[in-house]
Amino acid sequence: MKKTALILALAASGMMTSVNAQAAEPFKVQDLVKLNKLHSATLANSGDKVVYAVKNIDSNGDASSDLYIQSVNGGDAKKLTSVAGTEHSVAFAADDKSIYFLAARDGSSQLYQLALDGGEAQKVSNLPLDVEGFKLSQDGSQVVMNMRVFPDCKDIKCSVERFDELENQTTTGREYKQLMVRHWDTWSDHSRSHLFVAKLNGELITDAIDVTQGLDTETPPLPFSGMEEVTFTPDGKHVVYSAKAPGKDQSWITNYDLWQVPVTGGEAVNLTEDNKAWDSHPTYSGDGRYLAYLAMSKPGFEADRQRIMLRDTVTGQEKEVAPLWDRSPHSLTFSKDNRTLYVTAQDVGQVSIFEVNTQFGDVKPLFNDGSNSIVGVSQDKIIYSHKSLVEPGDLYTMSLDGQAQQRLTEINKDKLAKIKFGEFEQFSFKGWNNEEVYGYWIKPTDYKAGKQYPIAFLVHGGPQGSFGNSFSSRWNPQLWAGAGYGVVMIDFHGSTGYGQAFTDSISKDWGGKPLEDLQKGLAAVTKQQKWLDGDRACALGGSYGGYMMNWIQGNWSDGFSCLVNHAGLFDMRSMYYVTEELWFPEYEFGGTYEDNKELYEKFNPVNYVENWKTPMLVIHGEKDFRVPYGQGLAAFTYMQRNGIPSELLIYPDENHWILNPDNLEQWYANVLGWLDRWTKKD
Repeated sequence: MKKTALILALAASGMMTSVNAQAAEPFKVQDLVKLNKLHSATLANSGDKVVYAVKNIDSNGDASSDLYIQSVNGGDAKKLTSVAGTEHSVAFAADDKSIYFLAARDGSSQLYQLALDGGEAQKVSNLPLDVEGFKLSQDGSQVVMNMRVFPDCKDIKCSVERFDELENQTTTGREYKQLMVRHWDTWSDHSRSHLFVAKLNGELITDAIDVTQGLDTETPPLPFSGMEEVTFTPDGKHVVYSAKAPGKDQSWITNYDLWQVPVTGGEAVNLTEDNKAWDSHPTYSGDGRYLAYLAMSKPGFEADRQRIMLRDTVTGQEKEVAPLWDRSPHSLTFSKDNRTLYVTAQDVGQVSIFEVNTQFGDVKPLFNDGSNSIVGVSQDKIIYSHKSLVEPGDLYTMSLDGQAQQRLTEINKDKLAKIKFGEFEQFSFKGWNNEEVYGYWIKPTDYKAGKQYPIAFLVHGGPQGSFGNSFSSRWNPQLWAGAGYGVVMIDFHGSTGYGQAFTDSISKDWGGKPLEDLQKGLAAVTKQQKWLDGDRACALGGSYGGYMMNWIQGNWSDGFSCLVNHAGLFDMRSMYYVTEELWFPEYEFGGTYEDNKELYEKFNPVNYVENWKTPMLVIHGEKDFRVPYGQGLAAFTYMQRNGIPSELLIYPDENHWILNPDNLEQWYANVLGWLDRWTKKD
């Protein structure tokens, strides 16, 4: 069983003395929203230096973002920029003498180049549309950029005119002829993200070739993918990208393929046509011999195991690497010798770094504590970003064998010195079918031996997700610990990082195994940890976690003193017809609502409302198109009409998440106030 104590985490971060200082206070949401954030880190081609951006937030909440450069061997960082605004999406030039980045210094997001030996950043592109992402060719002579255009337009000028027409039109009606009409939090305006290629020859880029001309789907895929889905071939003659084929089935298929198109434009070739499931993350070895990518095998399923595929670009032969490895990697980085892949994957409550031998398929864990992402790999080092339940995120290095770990940055050193976190530990118990299930507990910041504390029982969303050893800017469990609660998080059946069979087990059983795991997990942890008061517990969840709050209301109505339901599903029938990604319910419930009405209704919370009685706070965003706000409003309406203590918090400007810092403070004030009301009363 994995175990992580606060003292070990702080000793590793060099902050134990600060946190033990008398001035340290419990973690509050006001601290969370003012933490600095590290982003856009990139490693030089030589492997000896790294550039990263830091969003600094002062005591008044005002933010500024700048770029820094630092040796991978440690030492002081040098500030590279100080211009108002945010530089992001950084890349080194091929010779490492300059960097490229995106910034909106003139009001439009464009590409800039900054020489590392001094001087001001020079504007590289001056296009009439925003550049949303970019990637350089291996030799640095070309750039591929993504911009939003209208697929039927023949040039950029046409798209600019169309956007101007939309801005100035006097009517407000939106017209559609097929799904999907909206996605995540945005109604479609019929534009699409396309890829444009231009030369980097010292001249200002004012035009570029749309190599995806006419494509009526998004590339990179929105809303969460980026330029990791796009790459040049090593010879610079083609661009490879991930996208769906055009068609009227966009809302109910997950068949993303890898496409190859000449940099001069023309017909794209489907490289993965045989696989009808999701293909992504095209990554070439440095010598150009191999193309690695990730591939799922189940059409329509977004949480299938990601297989590592390797294609020999000379012979055309393709194979799955490490087919017996029961984990799902979500990043790929080749070693300098082109024979090894370094990947990250969820693994028993962590996001770990692994070494994968491409020839024999051997998988070696290198670092398995906390949540990690690889920035780059040099001849002798891995540079990675590390987070944990007590660390917001910094850069580290380690040797290629996982040893000699060294911290590079401490972007929140002074702020964390004033904060006291709760001690945490991973635990396990026997859940559904007597199978091993894992979770975490966190002690209240003001923990005193011999005293019992109320419980904040956090239920993750997904449902194929995990509340693991990481640091969240939204649902941060240390905030409940700072408010005097013992925190419990269970990775029930369906969670990720425990093998694909464990993840698959929730499909078609939303209210079965997970509920049993949550019930057994709460019973086990309160028996193991006597300081947890099971009679004063409140359950909280968002998305599927919100669904589980509604499900608990009808199927475990005596389990908690209160509930908090954020963006929870209430009526599975109406939910099916108003959500945007239809592939999700169709896979999870075995087809359309008409195909498998019996299963939809079996696990439909609205069918059990006669059992509802637990006080519930309902929260929803009006821009949530994944779980539209009518689901939350319906749950609140039922409770109000039937005399069940309930409150509603609605955000007209938020989507499935709460992103505005002021709104987040209001969110926690309401949530913690609700918990205090029902668990801390005399």
